[in-house]
Amino acid sequence: MRLKVAPRLITNKNKTMHFENNHLYHIFNQGNNHQRIFFSDENYLFFIEKMRVHLLPYCDILAWCLLPNHFHLMTKVNQVELPVATDTHGVTLSHPVSRNRTLNDSIAIMLRSYTRAINKQEQRSGALFRESTKAECLDCSKGITPSFYNSRMGTQIHIHNPEKSYPQVCFNYIHQNPVKAHLVNRDENWPWSSYRDVTGLRNGTLINRELIKELDLLTYSSDDSKSSDE
Repeated sequence: MRLKVAPRLITNKNKTMHFENNHLYHIFNQGNNHQRIFFSDENYLFFIEKMRVHLLPYCDILAWCLLPNHFHLMTKVNQVELPVATDTHGVTLSHPVSRNRTLNDSIAIMLRSYTRAINKQEQRSGALFRESTKAECLDCSKGITPSFYNSRMGTQIHIHNPEKSYPQVCFNYIHQNPVKAHLVNRDENWPWSSYRDVTGLRNGTLINRELIKELDLLTYSSDDSKSSDE
């Protein structure tokens, strides 16, 4: 079974990503000048914990994949912004002080924090990621591409039900990235994605399995994880 090539969706080119509650998004970024962003297993694990802390309060994660020089996430946004406690610099107040932090803010904090750790580890300075993280809405009625899109081979494919098809294609695309990048021969051989979790090979807690089932995204067959060279 061959899966569809991922569609070219409308991407917010501004520095600030636009999110709306109760919609699905493909979020991704890569190393500045295509440089590596992960140098060891510990780096991958550290970034996974960053995702847990900075993303899960705002959204459910449906799929994720970390590769040596980029990452992909598929999420369902539940809260665009949340109140957070404000640092009072040691002063005790009768009522807690809070302000709102957006999902945009939290993603930026996650990447800055990770960058500081890697720069210290690698004894380097400067930007680790590209300046703009991208977010593509997969089911926004006003933000989705027309029913025709170009594949990498230039073939136009008609999508009869975009709000269902785009999430499925994105979900599959994210999990197939390691094979497409020639890092492994089968999707399950790459440990730094949610493929093992969604297929029951691992019991990771970052993804929301119930929501994945509810959205009917589990459509893999035994041939889906094979590379084209096999």
